[in-house]
Amino acid sequence: MQFPAEEFHSNNGAVVIIGASHAGVNFAFHLRQQGWAGCITLIERDPELPYHRPPLSKKTLQSAELKSTPLKAEKAYSDNNIDLKLGYEVTTVNQSAKQITLNDGQCIHYNKLMLATGCRAFIPPILGLEVIDPLNNRSIFTMRTYADTTAIKAALNNSSEKQVVIIGGGYIGLESAASLIAMGAKVTVIEKQPKILSRVTSAVMSDYLTELHLSKGVELLTDKDVIEVKQLSHQYPHQPPHQYQHKQVVVCSDGSEYCADFIIVGVGVRLNTQLALEAGVDVEQGIKVNEACQTSNEDIFAIGDCTQQFSSLYQRWIRLESVQNAVDQAKIAAQFLTGKLPQGEPVQQTVPWFWSDQYNCKLQIVGLSEGNDELLVKQESAQQFSVWYFKADKLLCVEAVNYAKAYVLGTQAIKQNLLVDKAALQSRDALSKETLFLAVSN
Repeated sequence: MQFPAEEFHSNNGAVVIIGASHAGVNFAFHLRQQGWAGCITLIERDPELPYHRPPLSKKTLQSAELKSTPLKAEKAYSDNNIDLKLGYEVTTVNQSAKQITLNDGQCIHYNKLMLATGCRAFIPPILGLEVIDPLNNRSIFTMRTYADTTAIKAALNNSSEKQVVIIGGGYIGLESAASLIAMGAKVTVIEKQPKILSRVTSAVMSDYLTELHLSKGVELLTDKDVIEVKQLSHQYPHQPPHQYQHKQVVVCSDGSEYCADFIIVGVGVRLNTQLALEAGVDVEQGIKVNEACQTSNEDIFAIGDCTQQFSSLYQRWIRLESVQNAVDQAKIAAQFLTGKLPQGEPVQQTVPWFWSDQYNCKLQIVGLSEGNDELLVKQESAQQFSVWYFKADKLLCVEAVNYAKAYVLGTQAIKQNLLVDKAALQSRDALSKETLFLAVSN
């Protein structure tokens, strides 16, 4: 990476950050901690104090007292002289004038601009499928924001029979299903592909999670294509005349229909790259950034789920939806802007890791399984196992179910490029680093 001239690191300019989730908030605080003396403006369209998003479909949804988990206390922003603007949307970016415009007409100048714009839920073009503002009474939801979680919980509490249909068998859909089952709902998950999670995991993990959800009472339907959502009004016994409960009917291409009090859509995301495109920076499968999270415009940076970055570990461009990646990028970008990034040394990229909690299952994932040509399963018990993904002799990824040791050893192997003894994985012996690792790869 080529380091900029000394005057690039003035530490006194105005920094504007668009997006106050994990990436944007961590960048603002790292920047201040690294010695940035200029003003820092953090803009977020969500009116809620910035909060942790992963618990939304899990702990937050299930909690008796529904509340978000703030990333930082409100006082921390003022203490660090960070101007936090909540409930505002950036409508335009003028990169030549170095100025952004808010939806209320405010114009804010910047010397450096950080795009931490993340993703939004994808709404497939299904007839009758509309998502309304979370503050309005509605029966079709996504699971991306605290407002979504609040509205879903209210809909469940107000529903007549607590029937829920989830469109999409990805992690968000499955985590939501597990939480709703724990809350007494009757849940149907409809997945278009032949298996749940088919794009991101192996048949081994897919089959395990399928059986887990079926055992908990989820009606899990695969190979079904939703083509329409219809509304049905129904009068129940003991209700006053003309008082009706409105139901949703999910119609599939094979003619089957599934009734619901409300629907959750979890079929993927769309990247928020509109502002990046308007600013004229390079965008492909995300906003393209270098090691320091700098875009093709030297004064515009990007971090988090919306970015695409070259991975020295996997030797390809990748985009990660990961809190860990957002936090790591935020720290590196702050160090770069303040001149604290060690010159002449490669930027250390951490191994990607993810997790998912469903019922009593804690799934921990390290690495990326894409491109594997062999997988081995290390079974400790019916509820404790790990899946190891290889390309030839190189370990790419480990998925561990209730098996922290496998996750830790897998992380060590991938990070240090260690050769793994496949025979040790196939034996009945317990995992240990003494028997698992052969040598360091060249």
